[in-house]
Amino acid sequence: MPSTTAITVSQLSRLIGLPGAPAIIDVRIEEDYNADPRLLPASNRRDFKTVSTWASEFAGRRVTVVCQKGQKLSQGVAAWLRHDGIAAESLEGGFEAWRDANGFLVHAGKIPPRDEKGRTVWVTRTRPKVDRIACPWLIRRFVDPSAVFLFVEAAEVLATADRFQAVPFDIDNVFWSHRGERCTFDTMIEEFGLESEPLDRLAMIVRAADTASLDLVPQAAGFLAASLGLSRMFRDDLEQLEAGMLLYDAFFRWCRDATEETHNWPSGSMSKPS
Repeated sequence: MPSTTAITVSQLSRLIGLPGAPAIIDVRIEEDYNADPRLLPASNRRDFKTVSTWASEFAGRRVTVVCQKGQKLSQGVAAWLRHDGIAAESLEGGFEAWRDANGFLVHAGKIPPRDEKGRTVWVTRTRPKVDRIACPWLIRRFVDPSAVFLFVEAAEVLATADRFQAVPFDIDNVFWSHRGERCTFDTMIEEFGLESEPLDRLAMIVRAADTASLDLVPQAAGFLAASLGLSRMFRDDLEQLEAGMLLYDAFFRWCRDATEETHNWPSGSMSKPS
């Protein structure tokens, strides 16, 4: 009989990168974490011993708890969270099962330091079109769901980064930026260790739209048109970012499991008038 308190690797993998994905809490002990300092996407590292002090932070959210093998630590933490009224499951087989199934894993050492509220803070230029929407989408879906994004005038990005301990991206002469013909979205996928068929396919579309190489993939022209249309619908960059998240959610889902689907008018099935 399937467990009612655990989620399988295959079940969780279908949710990763989508807006309805559960919050993932990594409770591995330091020895196990240090042996492989990678994280399931958008994970929170927490101490299992202090679950009673941080459980309330996840109230109203669906949670998946991960330990090394899916045994006492994750099952105990998930049980405690359920006691506090939180919909929590443990990951069956734990980190080892996820790793062995080649699930997405983020290089934790590349995640910037967090602020006092546990958030990463990023800064870039105002009026985002493609890359500066793609990168926040990737960060929020795979690295830090609570990430903060600041949009300022191009000349003020570096000074703002210094004053507010933010990470600059998608400007010249910073780490998180274009490299050769590849855009910042490509850089983040590579540095965070997120190379995969669906994200690589999405990166090709983003790169084509962002660098005026619309002949690179057939989806690029429509993707750019939608991105430019969004940029003209919103004066506020944060409102545009929130609207753009749905566009990237849809394209990621297409890249993941809908590329072979086609749609045609079923004229052959309709009777012709006499």
